[in-house]
Amino acid sequence: HVQLVESGGGSVQAGGSLRLSCAASGFTVSTKRMGWFRQAPGNEREGVASISTGGLMTYYADSVKGRFTISKDDAKNTVYLQMNSLKPEDTAMYYCAARDAYTGSFLAPSTYNYWGQGTQVTVS
Repeated sequence: HVQLVESGGGSVQAGGSLRLSCAASGFTVSTKRMGWFRQAPGNEREGVASISTGGLMTYYADSVKGRFTISKDDAKNTVYLQMNSLKPEDTAMYYCAARDAYTGSFLAPSTYNYWGQGTQVTVS
């Protein structure tokens, strides 16, 4: 049974930092592409960052490049999203996701088939 559990969200002032964690169970993060997504009220869910199975290749939305870093620890079976220089527009529910597919846009939510419950990030 695949399960993803996010943590680390909270409220922070603009310019601050947060680190989100995504603990996986039922599979190993080294076998699936992992991603972080976010959804603000009234907006569609959007891809933020993605990391390859080997962890060597990362991809970011233009809006977060240079500020966010995705990483993973295979030994802990956990994926992270380090968020620096946070802006009010980063406020959203953040979701961790995994996918079986080898093709398709790395940041397209429709290509991911396993999702966590989300963690709220609020930047003021």
